[in-house]
Amino acid sequence: METPPELIDFTAGHARSGDLDVSWIHGSESAKHNADPDIQVHAYDEHTFILRQNMAVNYEAPFIFLLFGSARAVLIDTGATASPDFFPLRRVVDGLMETWLAAHPRDGYRLLVLHTHPHGDHVAGDAQFAGRPGTALVDADRDSAWEFFGFTGASGNTGDDGGGGFGGGASPADVEPAQVDLGGRVLQCWPSPGHHNAAVTFYDPHTGFLLTGDTVYPGRLYIQDWPAFVRTIDRLIGFCSTHPVTHVLGCHIEMSRQPGVDYPVFTTYQPDEPPLQMTVEQLREIRRAIAEVGGRPGRHVFPGFILCLEGA
Repeated sequence: METPPELIDFTAGHARSGDLDVSWIHGSESAKHNADPDIQVHAYDEHTFILRQNMAVNYEAPFIFLLFGSARAVLIDTGATASPDFFPLRRVVDGLMETWLAAHPRDGYRLLVLHTHPHGDHVAGDAQFAGRPGTALVDADRDSAWEFFGFTGASGNTGDDGGGGFGGGASPADVEPAQVDLGGRVLQCWPSPGHHNAAVTFYDPHTGFLLTGDTVYPGRLYIQDWPAFVRTIDRLIGFCSTHPVTHVLGCHIEMSRQPGVDYPVFTTYQPDEPPLQMTVEQLREIRRAIAEVGGRPGRHVFPGFILCLEGA
């Protein structure tokens, strides 16, 4: 008789702590002589991996998240480089999945590829997963992604109204979170426009991670739609007041450890980075900064982040 697959308990009733004591690759003074791996892999726990792209390959050096459930894994974002020769994301993900399945054998295990938003440094590696067996690749554009999550049903409108909202339908702030079940590990996901009108936030109860994409991270927060951004930050803070959030994790580090000092765009060596993870209190700091800025276009510098409003 076949042995049934191991049941993994992802519902302990509280967020489980893992390891975020990590020194991230951060480029080198000479990109030509950079010795970092193309992709750094850090295991937060045995079911949760954080990847960072080599800064010498692409200065954006985005972070990518791979979460395993009992039935399938989800890859959130695919990085800033298309070429598997320079950015072997599929090879790395395949290796991690092979290792995980060796420890947790089961048949028919699948991969789901989702995104925080459609900017090029988050979707460039999509083609590496096109045609991969047992893989569902959801396009990051708003119509495709929000249809997958079911946000379109809540709004009745997927058209771009130019304001990051739902046109004549409900505001994204009114849309109930969607659930993405990985097999006992159920993510909550909701629309988070402001940086981009297709942006999505992910919450993982297993780790307590709040994955905020480019909405919130230690760096330059580029704001396309100010009212939508304010509503999104308010929603994030409200969510944190009713759910155990251990870490707020965006997709970049652009600040230095010196308060208010960021690394310029195109920098490929950032030796004095702060941690990737932010706190709920830092979300509240962003909200206080919002009140101080009041929607004025420009670059507004604060100790741990910079608000960059279009129209300056």
